[in-house]
Amino acid sequence: MANKVSNFSDLIQRVTSSCLLSPISGVRHLTDDVTDIGDDDSDYEDCEIEPSPSPSPRQLRRKDNDYKSEREVEMETLLSDVFEKVSLMKKAYVRMQQAHCPWDPDKMRSADVAVVAEMRKLGFLRERFRRRVMRGGGGGAVVAGVTVREVVAPYEAAMEEMKTEVKSKQAEIDNLKEKLSTVVVTGGGGSNGRKSKSHQSKKKVNYGSQLQASPSPMPEHFESCISSVKEASKSFTSLLLSLMKSSHWDIAATVRSIEASNKPTTTNTTTDSIVGPNHAKYALESYINRKLFQGFDHETFYMDGSLRSLLNPDQFRTECFTQYRDMKAMDPIELLGVLPTCQFGKFCSQKYISIVHPKMEESLFRDLEQRRQVLAGNHPRTRFYGEFLALAKAVWLLHLLVFSSDPVPSCFEGRRGAEFNSSYMESVVRFPGGKVGTSHVVGFPVSPGFKLANGSVVKARVYLVPKSEL
Repeated sequence: MANKVSNFSDLIQRVTSSCLLSPISGVRHLTDDVTDIGDDDSDYEDCEIEPSPSPSPRQLRRKDNDYKSEREVEMETLLSDVFEKVSLMKKAYVRMQQAHCPWDPDKMRSADVAVVAEMRKLGFLRERFRRRVMRGGGGGAVVAGVTVREVVAPYEAAMEEMKTEVKSKQAEIDNLKEKLSTVVVTGGGGSNGRKSKSHQSKKKVNYGSQLQASPSPMPEHFESCISSVKEASKSFTSLLLSLMKSSHWDIAATVRSIEASNKPTTTNTTTDSIVGPNHAKYALESYINRKLFQGFDHETFYMDGSLRSLLNPDQFRTECFTQYRDMKAMDPIELLGVLPTCQFGKFCSQKYISIVHPKMEESLFRDLEQRRQVLAGNHPRTRFYGEFLALAKAVWLLHLLVFSSDPVPSCFEGRRGAEFNSSYMESVVRFPGGKVGTSHVVGFPVSPGFKLANGSVVKARVYLVPKSEL
Protein backbone atom coordinates (compact mmCIF):
# COMPACT_ATOMS: atom_id res chain seq x y z
CA MET A 1 0.00 0.00 0.00
CA ALA A 2 2.82 2.36 0.80
CA ASN A 3 4.37 1.52 -2.53
CA LYS A 4 1.17 2.52 -4.41
CA VAL A 5 0.88 5.82 -2.56
CA SER A 6 4.45 6.70 -3.43
CA ASN A 7 3.78 5.94 -7.05
CA PHE A 8 0.67 8.20 -7.01
CA SER A 9 2.65 11.05 -5.43
CA ASP A 10 5.34 10.61 -8.03
CA LEU A 11 2.69 10.77 -10.78
CA ILE A 12 1.22 14.06 -9.46
CA GLN A 13 4.69 15.58 -9.32
CA ARG A 14 5.51 14.56 -12.88
CA VAL A 15 2.19 15.86 -14.26
CA THR A 16 2.63 19.18 -12.46
CA SER A 17 6.17 19.68 -13.73
CA SER A 18 5.00 18.80 -17.28
CA CYS A 19 2.19 21.40 -17.17
CA LEU A 20 4.57 24.07 -15.91
CA LEU A 21 7.13 23.37 -18.61
CA SER A 22 4.58 23.14 -21.53
CA PRO A 23 1.08 24.42 -20.55
CA ILE A 24 -0.55 23.65 -23.92
CA SER A 25 1.06 20.34 -24.60
CA GLY A 26 -0.98 17.61 -26.25
CA VAL A 27 -2.52 14.58 -24.77
CA ARG A 28 0.20 12.50 -26.30
CA HIS A 29 2.80 13.57 -23.66
CA LEU A 30 0.49 12.74 -20.81
CA THR A 31 -0.46 9.47 -22.32
CA ASP A 32 3.15 8.49 -22.77
CA ASP A 33 3.88 9.31 -19.21
CA VAL A 34 0.90 7.42 -17.93
CA THR A 35 1.69 4.34 -19.91
CA ASP A 36 5.08 4.21 -18.26
CA ILE A 37 3.46 3.66 -14.87
CA GLY A 38 2.16 0.21 -15.54
CA ASP A 39 -0.77 -1.77 -16.85
CA ASP A 40 -2.93 -1.43 -13.78
CA ASP A 41 -5.27 1.53 -14.48
CA SER A 42 -7.87 0.73 -11.86
CA ASP A 43 -6.16 2.89 -9.26
CA TYR A 44 -6.37 6.02 -11.46
CA GLU A 45 -10.05 6.10 -12.43
CA ASP A 46 -10.56 9.43 -10.68
CA CYS A 47 -7.74 11.07 -12.57
CA GLU A 48 -9.05 13.52 -15.27
CA ILE A 49 -6.76 14.33 -18.18
CA GLU A 50 -7.62 17.50 -20.13
CA PRO A 51 -7.83 16.85 -23.92
CA SER A 52 -6.34 19.07 -26.60
CA PRO A 53 -8.40 22.20 -27.36
CA SER A 54 -11.05 21.75 -30.20
CA PRO A 55 -12.37 24.48 -32.56
CA SER A 56 -15.10 26.65 -31.12
CA PRO A 57 -18.63 26.78 -32.62
CA ARG A 58 -17.92 30.30 -33.88
CA GLN A 59 -14.85 29.05 -35.73
CA LEU A 60 -16.92 26.21 -37.29
CA ARG A 61 -19.59 28.67 -38.44
CA ARG A 62 -16.92 30.87 -39.98
CA LYS A 63 -15.49 27.97 -41.98
CA ASP A 64 -18.99 26.90 -43.11
CA ASN A 65 -19.76 30.46 -44.20
CA ASP A 66 -16.54 30.56 -46.20
CA TYR A 67 -17.55 27.34 -48.00
CA LYS A 68 -21.06 28.62 -48.70
CA SER A 69 -19.75 31.90 -50.04
CA GLU A 70 -17.67 30.05 -52.61
CA ARG A 71 -20.73 28.08 -53.72
CA GLU A 72 -22.85 31.20 -53.83
CA VAL A 73 -20.27 32.90 -56.03
CA GLU A 74 -20.38 29.96 -58.42
CA MET A 75 -24.21 29.98 -58.54
CA GLU A 76 -24.28 33.75 -59.07
CA THR A 77 -21.91 33.36 -62.01
CA LEU A 78 -24.14 30.66 -63.46
CA LEU A 79 -27.28 32.78 -63.05
CA SER A 80 -25.53 35.71 -64.68
CA ASP A 81 -24.74 33.52 -67.70
CA VAL A 82 -28.36 32.34 -67.81
CA PHE A 83 -29.73 35.89 -67.79
CA GLU A 84 -27.27 36.89 -70.51
CA LYS A 85 -28.27 33.99 -72.76
CA VAL A 86 -31.98 34.68 -72.21
CA SER A 87 -31.42 38.31 -73.16
CA LEU A 88 -29.59 37.29 -76.34
CA MET A 89 -32.33 34.80 -77.24
CA LYS A 90 -34.94 37.53 -76.72
CA LYS A 91 -33.07 39.84 -79.08
CA ALA A 92 -32.81 37.07 -81.70
CA TYR A 93 -36.53 36.41 -81.38
CA VAL A 94 -37.28 40.11 -81.85
CA ARG A 95 -35.16 40.07 -85.03
CA MET A 96 -37.17 37.07 -86.22
CA GLN A 97 -40.42 38.99 -85.66
CA GLN A 98 -39.05 42.00 -87.50
CA ALA A 99 -38.23 39.77 -90.48
CA HIS A 100 -41.94 38.99 -90.90
CA CYS A 101 -42.96 42.50 -91.92
CA PRO A 102 -41.62 43.30 -94.38
CA TRP A 103 -40.99 39.69 -95.28
CA ASP A 104 -37.27 38.93 -95.57
CA PRO A 105 -36.37 35.22 -95.95
CA ASP A 106 -32.64 35.81 -95.39
CA LYS A 107 -33.18 37.68 -92.13
CA MET A 108 -35.67 35.02 -91.08
CA ARG A 109 -33.17 32.21 -91.60
CA SER A 110 -30.37 34.03 -89.76
CA ALA A 111 -32.68 34.90 -86.85
CA ASP A 112 -33.87 31.29 -86.73
CA VAL A 113 -30.28 30.06 -86.48
CA ALA A 114 -29.55 32.60 -83.73
CA VAL A 115 -32.57 31.56 -81.65
CA VAL A 116 -31.70 27.87 -81.92
CA ALA A 117 -28.07 28.60 -80.96
CA GLU A 118 -29.13 30.49 -77.82
CA MET A 119 -31.51 27.67 -76.91
CA ARG A 120 -28.64 25.20 -77.08
CA LYS A 121 -26.50 27.45 -74.89
CA LEU A 122 -29.29 27.55 -72.34
CA GLY A 123 -29.42 23.77 -72.49
CA PHE A 124 -25.69 23.58 -71.75
CA LEU A 125 -26.11 25.93 -68.76
CA ARG A 126 -28.95 23.78 -67.51
CA GLU A 127 -26.77 20.67 -67.70
CA ARG A 128 -24.03 22.54 -65.88
CA PHE A 129 -26.45 23.45 -63.09
CA ARG A 130 -27.75 19.88 -63.01
CA ARG A 131 -24.26 18.46 -62.55
CA ARG A 132 -23.55 21.03 -59.81
CA VAL A 133 -26.74 20.17 -57.92
CA MET A 134 -26.12 16.44 -58.21
CA ARG A 135 -22.56 16.88 -57.00
CA GLY A 136 -23.64 19.02 -54.05
CA GLY A 137 -26.60 16.80 -53.15
CA GLY A 138 -29.54 18.18 -51.25
CA GLY A 139 -32.71 19.50 -52.76
CA GLY A 140 -31.75 19.25 -56.42
CA ALA A 141 -33.46 15.95 -57.18
CA VAL A 142 -36.51 17.51 -58.78
CA VAL A 143 -34.47 19.89 -60.89
CA ALA A 144 -32.09 17.12 -61.93
CA GLY A 145 -35.02 15.03 -63.14
CA VAL A 146 -35.94 17.57 -65.85
CA THR A 147 -34.38 16.89 -69.25
CA VAL A 148 -33.12 19.41 -71.76
CA ARG A 149 -35.81 18.20 -74.14
CA GLU A 150 -38.51 19.32 -71.71
CA VAL A 151 -36.92 22.75 -71.42
CA VAL A 152 -36.65 23.24 -75.19
CA ALA A 153 -40.06 21.70 -76.02
CA PRO A 154 -42.07 24.96 -75.59
CA TYR A 155 -39.70 26.80 -77.90
CA GLU A 156 -39.94 24.03 -80.51
CA ALA A 157 -43.74 24.21 -80.37
CA ALA A 158 -43.54 27.96 -80.90
CA MET A 159 -41.26 27.40 -83.88
CA GLU A 160 -43.73 24.95 -85.45
CA GLU A 161 -46.54 27.49 -85.03
CA MET A 162 -44.38 30.13 -86.69
CA LYS A 163 -43.62 27.79 -89.61
CA THR A 164 -47.34 27.18 -90.09
CA GLU A 165 -47.94 30.91 -90.04
CA VAL A 166 -45.20 31.39 -92.63
CA LYS A 167 -46.89 28.85 -94.94
CA SER A 168 -50.22 30.64 -94.58
CA LYS A 169 -48.62 34.01 -95.33
CA GLN A 170 -46.96 32.54 -98.42
CA ALA A 171 -50.30 31.19 -99.62
CA GLU A 172 -51.84 34.64 -99.15
CA ILE A 173 -48.99 36.19 -101.12
CA ASP A 174 -49.53 33.75 -103.99
CA ASN A 175 -53.25 34.53 -104.00
CA LEU A 176 -52.56 38.28 -104.11
CA LYS A 177 -50.08 37.77 -106.95
CA GLU A 178 -52.76 35.89 -108.90
CA LYS A 179 -55.23 38.74 -108.37
CA LEU A 180 -52.61 41.30 -109.38
CA SER A 181 -51.79 39.45 -112.57
CA THR A 182 -55.52 39.32 -113.39
CA VAL A 183 -55.77 43.08 -112.99
CA VAL A 184 -52.72 43.58 -115.24
CA VAL A 185 -54.14 41.34 -117.98
CA THR A 186 -57.52 43.08 -117.99
CA GLY A 187 -55.80 46.47 -118.18
CA GLY A 188 -57.37 47.79 -114.96
CA GLY A 189 -55.67 50.14 -112.55
CA GLY A 190 -54.43 52.73 -115.09
CA SER A 191 -56.36 55.74 -116.37
CA ASN A 192 -53.74 56.83 -118.86
CA GLY A 193 -53.84 54.72 -122.04
CA ARG A 194 -50.20 55.23 -122.95
CA LYS A 195 -49.04 54.47 -119.45
CA SER A 196 -51.10 51.26 -119.28
CA LYS A 197 -49.82 50.11 -122.68
CA SER A 198 -46.21 50.71 -121.75
CA HIS A 199 -46.81 49.04 -118.41
CA GLN A 200 -48.30 45.98 -120.11
CA SER A 201 -45.46 45.85 -122.62
CA LYS A 202 -42.96 45.85 -119.77
CA LYS A 203 -44.92 43.07 -118.12
CA LYS A 204 -44.78 41.05 -121.31
CA VAL A 205 -41.02 41.45 -121.49
CA ASN A 206 -40.67 40.39 -117.88
CA TYR A 207 -42.89 37.37 -118.40
CA GLY A 208 -40.86 36.45 -121.46
CA SER A 209 -37.66 36.52 -119.45
CA GLN A 210 -39.34 34.40 -116.79
CA LEU A 211 -40.43 31.88 -119.38
CA GLN A 212 -36.88 31.50 -120.62
CA ALA A 213 -35.64 30.77 -117.11
CA SER A 214 -38.61 28.77 -115.79
CA PRO A 215 -38.68 25.01 -116.41
CA SER A 216 -41.55 23.26 -118.18
CA PRO A 217 -43.25 20.00 -117.16
CA MET A 218 -41.51 16.81 -118.19
CA PRO A 219 -43.06 13.41 -119.01
CA GLU A 220 -41.93 12.06 -115.64
CA HIS A 221 -44.02 14.77 -113.98
CA PHE A 222 -47.11 13.42 -115.69
CA GLU A 223 -46.29 9.82 -114.83
CA SER A 224 -45.79 10.70 -111.15
CA CYS A 225 -48.97 12.78 -111.03
CA ILE A 226 -51.07 10.10 -112.79
CA SER A 227 -49.72 7.55 -110.30
CA SER A 228 -50.79 9.81 -107.42
CA VAL A 229 -54.28 10.15 -108.93
CA LYS A 230 -54.49 6.36 -109.31
CA GLU A 231 -53.47 5.62 -105.70
CA ALA A 232 -55.68 8.36 -104.21
CA SER A 233 -58.64 7.18 -106.30
CA LYS A 234 -58.24 3.60 -105.07
CA SER A 235 -57.92 4.74 -101.44
CA PHE A 236 -61.01 6.97 -101.49
CA THR A 237 -63.06 4.36 -103.37
CA SER A 238 -62.14 1.64 -100.86
CA LEU A 239 -63.15 3.88 -97.95
CA LEU A 240 -66.47 4.81 -99.57
CA LEU A 241 -67.25 1.17 -100.42
CA SER A 242 -66.50 0.05 -96.86
CA LEU A 243 -68.81 2.73 -95.47
CA MET A 244 -71.55 1.59 -97.87
CA LYS A 245 -71.19 -2.00 -96.71
CA SER A 246 -71.25 -0.92 -93.06
CA SER A 247 -74.47 0.99 -93.75
CA HIS A 248 -75.99 -2.13 -95.39
CA TRP A 249 -76.23 -0.71 -98.89
CA ASP A 250 -77.39 -2.87 -101.78
CA ILE A 251 -74.05 -2.86 -103.61
CA ALA A 252 -75.42 -4.74 -106.63
CA ALA A 253 -78.17 -2.14 -107.12
CA THR A 254 -75.60 0.65 -106.78
CA VAL A 255 -73.41 -0.95 -109.44
CA ARG A 256 -76.37 -1.32 -111.81
CA SER A 257 -77.18 2.35 -111.32
CA ILE A 258 -73.61 3.35 -112.16
CA GLU A 259 -73.64 1.13 -115.25
CA ALA A 260 -76.87 2.71 -116.42
CA SER A 261 -75.32 6.17 -116.20
CA ASN A 262 -72.41 4.99 -118.38
CA LYS A 263 -74.64 3.60 -121.12
CA PRO A 264 -75.62 5.72 -124.13
CA THR A 265 -79.21 6.90 -124.19
CA THR A 266 -79.92 4.84 -127.32
CA THR A 267 -78.91 1.59 -125.65
CA ASN A 268 -81.65 -0.50 -124.17
CA THR A 269 -81.27 -0.87 -120.44
CA THR A 270 -80.94 -4.37 -119.04
CA THR A 271 -81.29 -5.67 -115.54
CA ASP A 272 -78.18 -7.85 -115.73
CA SER A 273 -74.90 -6.37 -114.53
CA ILE A 274 -71.68 -6.76 -116.50
CA VAL A 275 -69.56 -6.29 -113.39
CA GLY A 276 -68.13 -9.51 -112.08
CA PRO A 277 -68.12 -10.64 -108.44
CA ASN A 278 -65.91 -8.53 -106.14
CA HIS A 279 -65.53 -5.93 -108.92
CA ALA A 280 -67.92 -3.32 -107.51
CA LYS A 281 -64.96 -1.13 -106.57
CA TYR A 282 -64.14 -0.57 -110.27
CA ALA A 283 -67.66 0.63 -111.02
CA LEU A 284 -67.60 2.95 -108.00
CA GLU A 285 -64.15 4.28 -108.96
CA SER A 286 -65.42 4.92 -112.48
CA TYR A 287 -68.31 6.98 -111.06
CA ILE A 288 -65.97 9.05 -108.83
CA ASN A 289 -63.43 9.76 -111.60
CA ARG A 290 -66.16 10.71 -114.08
CA LYS A 291 -67.41 13.35 -111.64
CA LEU A 292 -63.92 14.62 -110.82
CA PHE A 293 -62.70 14.88 -114.43
CA GLN A 294 -65.85 16.56 -115.66
CA GLY A 295 -64.78 19.96 -117.07
CA PHE A 296 -61.11 18.95 -117.11
CA ASP A 297 -60.65 20.49 -120.58
CA HIS A 298 -61.38 24.00 -119.26
CA GLU A 299 -58.79 26.07 -117.41
CA THR A 300 -61.00 26.39 -114.29
CA PHE A 301 -63.26 23.32 -114.67
CA TYR A 302 -65.97 25.75 -115.88
CA MET A 303 -66.21 27.27 -112.40
CA ASP A 304 -66.11 30.66 -114.11
CA GLY A 305 -65.82 32.08 -117.61
CA SER A 306 -62.09 32.82 -117.45
CA LEU A 307 -60.17 32.87 -120.75
CA ARG A 308 -56.70 33.69 -119.45
CA SER A 309 -55.20 30.68 -121.17
CA LEU A 310 -56.25 32.24 -124.50
CA LEU A 311 -55.59 35.92 -123.74
CA ASN A 312 -52.09 35.44 -122.34
CA PRO A 313 -51.08 31.79 -122.77
CA ASP A 314 -47.39 32.20 -121.88
CA GLN A 315 -48.13 33.90 -118.57
CA PHE A 316 -50.89 31.41 -117.76
CA ARG A 317 -48.62 28.40 -118.41
CA THR A 318 -45.90 29.86 -116.18
CA GLU A 319 -48.35 30.52 -113.36
CA CYS A 320 -49.82 27.02 -113.62
CA PHE A 321 -46.44 25.32 -113.34
CA THR A 322 -45.38 27.63 -110.48
CA GLN A 323 -48.58 26.81 -108.62
CA TYR A 324 -47.97 23.11 -109.27
CA ARG A 325 -44.49 23.25 -107.72
CA ASP A 326 -45.65 25.31 -104.73
CA MET A 327 -48.71 23.20 -104.01
CA LYS A 328 -47.16 19.77 -104.55
CA ALA A 329 -45.63 19.51 -101.06
CA MET A 330 -48.47 21.27 -99.21
CA ASP A 331 -51.11 19.59 -97.08
CA PRO A 332 -54.49 20.42 -98.70
CA ILE A 333 -56.30 20.77 -95.38
CA GLU A 334 -53.71 23.32 -94.18
CA LEU A 335 -54.00 25.28 -97.42
CA LEU A 336 -57.80 25.33 -97.26
CA GLY A 337 -57.66 26.26 -93.58
CA VAL A 338 -56.00 29.53 -94.64
CA LEU A 339 -57.67 30.09 -98.02
CA PRO A 340 -60.96 28.13 -97.94
CA THR A 341 -62.46 30.03 -100.91
CA CYS A 342 -59.49 29.93 -103.27
CA GLN A 343 -59.86 28.28 -106.70
CA PHE A 344 -58.78 24.92 -105.32
CA GLY A 345 -61.23 25.30 -102.42
CA LYS A 346 -64.10 26.02 -104.81
CA PHE A 347 -63.10 23.00 -106.90
CA CYS A 348 -63.16 20.72 -103.83
CA SER A 349 -66.53 22.05 -102.68
CA GLN A 350 -68.22 21.61 -106.06
CA LYS A 351 -66.81 18.14 -106.67
CA TYR A 352 -67.74 16.90 -103.19
CA ILE A 353 -71.32 18.10 -103.64
CA SER A 354 -71.54 16.39 -107.04
CA ILE A 355 -70.07 13.06 -105.81
CA VAL A 356 -71.71 12.70 -102.40
CA HIS A 357 -75.49 12.95 -102.68
CA PRO A 358 -77.39 14.21 -99.58
CA LYS A 359 -79.14 10.85 -99.14
CA MET A 360 -75.78 9.08 -99.47
CA GLU A 361 -74.15 11.24 -96.78
CA GLU A 362 -77.11 10.92 -94.44
CA SER A 363 -77.06 7.14 -94.87
CA LEU A 364 -73.30 6.90 -94.28
CA PHE A 365 -72.91 9.38 -91.39
CA ARG A 366 -76.48 9.70 -90.01
CA ASP A 367 -76.43 13.48 -90.57
CA LEU A 368 -75.55 16.17 -93.12
CA GLU A 369 -73.00 18.06 -91.04
CA GLN A 370 -70.16 17.72 -93.55
CA ARG A 371 -72.38 18.89 -96.40
CA ARG A 372 -73.51 21.93 -94.40
CA GLN A 373 -69.91 22.92 -93.73
CA VAL A 374 -68.95 22.53 -97.39
CA LEU A 375 -71.94 24.58 -98.55
CA ALA A 376 -70.94 27.28 -96.03
CA GLY A 377 -67.49 27.52 -97.62
CA ASN A 378 -65.65 25.49 -94.98
CA HIS A 379 -63.78 22.19 -95.19
CA PRO A 380 -64.43 19.67 -92.38
CA ARG A 381 -61.51 17.90 -90.74
CA THR A 382 -62.80 14.34 -90.96
CA ARG A 383 -61.15 11.20 -92.26
CA PHE A 384 -63.66 10.84 -95.12
CA TYR A 385 -63.25 14.42 -96.31
CA GLY A 386 -59.48 14.18 -95.83
CA GLU A 387 -59.33 11.18 -98.19
CA PHE A 388 -61.46 13.12 -100.69
CA LEU A 389 -59.10 16.14 -100.45
CA ALA A 390 -56.10 13.93 -101.23
CA LEU A 391 -57.80 12.74 -104.43
CA ALA A 392 -58.99 16.25 -105.34
CA LYS A 393 -55.47 17.62 -104.87
CA ALA A 394 -53.99 14.94 -107.15
CA VAL A 395 -56.53 15.75 -109.90
CA TRP A 396 -55.95 19.50 -109.45
CA LEU A 397 -52.15 19.08 -109.77
CA LEU A 398 -52.65 17.00 -112.93
CA HIS A 399 -54.88 19.76 -114.31
CA LEU A 400 -52.15 22.36 -113.59
CA LEU A 401 -49.56 20.21 -115.34
CA VAL A 402 -51.74 19.85 -118.43
CA PHE A 403 -52.33 23.59 -118.75
CA SER A 404 -48.66 24.41 -118.11
CA SER A 405 -47.64 22.37 -121.17
CA ASP A 406 -47.27 23.67 -124.70
CA PRO A 407 -49.01 22.16 -126.57
CA VAL A 408 -51.65 20.96 -124.14
CA PRO A 409 -51.75 17.13 -123.88
CA SER A 410 -54.85 15.49 -125.29
CA CYS A 411 -57.13 13.60 -122.89
CA PHE A 412 -58.95 10.42 -123.92
CA GLU A 413 -60.84 7.49 -122.38
CA GLY A 414 -62.04 4.06 -123.45
CA ARG A 415 -65.65 4.22 -124.52
CA ARG A 416 -68.15 1.47 -123.82
CA GLY A 417 -67.90 -1.26 -126.49
CA ALA A 418 -64.53 -0.05 -127.88
CA GLU A 419 -61.94 -2.66 -128.80
CA PHE A 420 -59.05 -3.02 -126.39
CA ASN A 421 -55.79 -1.36 -127.53
CA SER A 422 -52.78 -2.17 -125.36
CA SER A 423 -50.94 0.94 -126.59
CA TYR A 424 -53.59 3.28 -125.14
CA MET A 425 -55.45 1.20 -122.55
CA GLU A 426 -54.74 -0.68 -119.35
CA SER A 427 -57.11 -3.27 -117.93
CA VAL A 428 -57.94 -2.93 -114.23
CA VAL A 429 -58.67 -6.67 -114.11
CA ARG A 430 -55.72 -8.99 -114.55
CA PHE A 431 -55.91 -11.72 -117.20
CA PRO A 432 -53.99 -15.02 -117.17
CA GLY A 433 -50.55 -14.44 -118.67
CA GLY A 434 -51.27 -10.72 -118.96
CA LYS A 435 -52.80 -11.16 -122.44
CA VAL A 436 -56.27 -9.90 -123.28
CA GLY A 437 -58.22 -11.92 -125.80
CA THR A 438 -59.85 -10.39 -128.85
CA SER A 439 -63.26 -11.37 -127.53
CA HIS A 440 -63.08 -8.69 -124.80
CA VAL A 441 -64.14 -5.06 -125.22
CA VAL A 442 -64.41 -2.05 -122.93
CA GLY A 443 -67.30 -2.35 -120.49
CA PHE A 444 -66.81 1.13 -119.00
CA PRO A 445 -63.91 3.58 -118.50
CA VAL A 446 -62.31 3.79 -115.06
CA SER A 447 -59.91 6.73 -115.49
CA PRO A 448 -58.77 8.80 -118.50
CA GLY A 449 -55.43 8.69 -120.31
CA PHE A 450 -53.23 11.40 -121.87
CA LYS A 451 -51.16 11.73 -125.00
CA LEU A 452 -48.20 14.09 -124.47
CA ALA A 453 -46.57 16.41 -126.99
CA ASN A 454 -43.45 14.22 -127.27
CA GLY A 455 -45.59 11.24 -128.36
CA SER A 456 -45.53 9.36 -125.04
CA VAL A 457 -48.84 8.03 -123.75
CA VAL A 458 -50.24 7.69 -120.25
CA LYS A 459 -52.68 4.78 -120.66
CA ALA A 460 -56.35 5.01 -119.80
CA ARG A 461 -57.69 2.45 -117.32
CA VAL A 462 -60.70 0.43 -118.48
CA TYR A 463 -62.87 -2.43 -117.29
CA LEU A 464 -63.04 -5.20 -119.92
CA VAL A 465 -65.92 -7.63 -120.47
CA PRO A 466 -66.74 -10.23 -123.14
CA LYS A 467 -68.56 -8.87 -126.20
CA SER A 468 -71.47 -11.20 -125.57
CA GLU A 469 -72.29 -9.45 -122.26
CA LEU A 470 -72.84 -6.00 -123.83
